[in-house]
Amino acid sequence: MRAEACYARRMPAVVPEVHKKQALRHTLLVRVTHWLTVAAFAALLVTGLEIVVSHPRFYWGETGNVNMKPLFTIPIPASRDTVPTGYGYTMPDENGWSRYLHFQAAWVLVLTALVYGIWGVASGHFRRNLVPERRDWNWRAYRGRMAQYLRRAKPDAGEASSYNVLQRTAYVAVIFVLFPLVIWTGLALSPGFNSAFPWFVDVLGGRQSARTLHFFVTWRVVLFLVWQGAMGVVSGFRSRMRAMLTGRAAESRAGNQEER
Repeated sequence: MRAEACYARRMPAVVPEVHKKQALRHTLLVRVTHWLTVAAFAALLVTGLEIVVSHPRFYWGETGNVNMKPLFTIPIPASRDTVPTGYGYTMPDENGWSRYLHFQAAWVLVLTALVYGIWGVASGHFRRNLVPERRDWNWRAYRGRMAQYLRRAKPDAGEASSYNVLQRTAYVAVIFVLFPLVIWTGLALSPGFNSAFPWFVDVLGGRQSARTLHFFVTWRVVLFLVWQGAMGVVSGFRSRMRAMLTGRAAESRAGNQEER
């Protein structure tokens, strides 16, 4: 009996095995539409900057030209010597290919957004995964998560398979407000679309108003992307990127008890 007790004391304690389970985080459609959107938006941003360089003056109303007082001017040299900028030289003119690629990428973005939007509503993806949960519809939830970010605290276990309230709110704002505005104001600059649906641009106050709004809304989306990248680093960049590439996110398990 005494020998058995000594043997028991020498035996190591049984520790539940902890291993990783690959949990599905993003479906194939979400991943494909995400990376198509990234590629299209990158092309739109580069070509849009080239278009701005050709005429870095912004107006309000239907018309705008070098003989009119602009609403504001971006202090950079233009790629056309007919545009007064105050600089003694002009930038290389890349306006031709940039406009062509800009509108091609715009249609990729529109079609991708249409597919994602229809699927998101039909499948309940928006309601389940993006709209903040009702218990988080209060200032305390937002304040608490912001405090975690400021402290650079590790994300909660539940965030391995879901978005927190700040992320959900940001995604809803971008998907349902900013991106539709980018598409709307961008299509209003298309002569063909404008001739078919003139009211589309009239509601915005004219083509030059649409161009000005397009510029500001685009930079709001860029600021969101910067914020998203920073929050991704805080929340675990490698796991987030792996989930968006493979669809799987590692989820800790101890025995048969799954972390929530």
